[in-house]
Amino acid sequence: MVERRLYPLLLAVAGTAACQDAPHMALSGETKVAVTTFASGLEHPWSLAFLPDGRMLVTERPGRLRLVAQDGALSEPLAGVPAVHAEGQGGLLDVVLDPRFAENSTIYLSYAEPGPDGTNGTAVARARLDGARLADLRVIFRQQPKIRSDHHFGSRLVFARDGNLFVTTGERNSERDKAQDLGTHIGKIARIAPDGGVPADNPFAGREDALPEVWSYGHRNVQGAALHPVTGELWTHEHGPRGGDEINIARAGRNYGWPVITYGREYSGPAIGEGTAKEGMEQPAQYWVPSIGPSGMAFHDGHGYPAWQGQLFIGALAAAQLVRLAVEPDGMVLHEERIGIGRRVRDVREGPDGALYLVTDEDAGEILRVVPVP
Repeated sequence: MVERRLYPLLLAVAGTAACQDAPHMALSGETKVAVTTFASGLEHPWSLAFLPDGRMLVTERPGRLRLVAQDGALSEPLAGVPAVHAEGQGGLLDVVLDPRFAENSTIYLSYAEPGPDGTNGTAVARARLDGARLADLRVIFRQQPKIRSDHHFGSRLVFARDGNLFVTTGERNSERDKAQDLGTHIGKIARIAPDGGVPADNPFAGREDALPEVWSYGHRNVQGAALHPVTGELWTHEHGPRGGDEINIARAGRNYGWPVITYGREYSGPAIGEGTAKEGMEQPAQYWVPSIGPSGMAFHDGHGYPAWQGQLFIGALAAAQLVRLAVEPDGMVLHEERIGIGRRVRDVREGPDGALYLVTDEDAGEILRVVPVP
């Protein structure tokens, strides 16, 4: 078995100059990148998806979905978006295209869905993109139970190679012990069919003590997810509390430990749980102390920029950085580099041109285009 190498804190950040319309160089000791503003005028954007015609879809947390033209111009908000709980960390969150979008024009949205008596929870809806509106919207997943909280919705969506959909959730902050309870969707990664059905080979399907959508459990707040380009496995990252942000390979039926084990501590200082390891619980491929506030992640396929092929890029909210990791398919982290962006990076996507596109979690949010400079 290959020994894992865990790095609680690696390279320090360098340049954090603010982005302008003209490129600036962000230096981290190795990689020079040009950062340009592709689009602006967004309010706390959360995610983006590229359409086949070169446009983008971008979500804004207050509950708006917009089209972004190839020149960066924003459309008016699209009609037909579901109502959202836009408080705290909630709102309209992830957006992804159906793998057969060219045939069916279907998109998927994750969001904080309002419930009765002030409750809310992560939900996923599918709809057809019809010009400037969404049509035939249908909710296909609802996190159970709904609770009263404005925190830890998770909400990343990733289609697996088999056509099923991974949905990440959070443990809602106030309900962290339920991350170990298979009878809830709290602190879980779910795996569902594109219509919301349950795949027959889900690890807990058929068990009376578990919800059948559960794929893995013991998660805190998973806000980054991507398929490894070689193995096809789901890689995720999640927020720790005071330290303890993690990268994991989310495998069927595995327990990732929260809140029993963690490398983080309570915000007030005391230890959490039983330590950093326990039999039957997975160790992370990487963790950070102090926290970087990870959000969004993408593997680069090397298109246009071969030096980045197979590398993992992660947005950092607290650190206002883009984190570049050289990784092995088994999860071993070989190298980490921090690239200063000077904005809270909420999402990271590889564009059809090979550039990285970031969305910034700001009142005056932007879409940034990042390319390496030889």
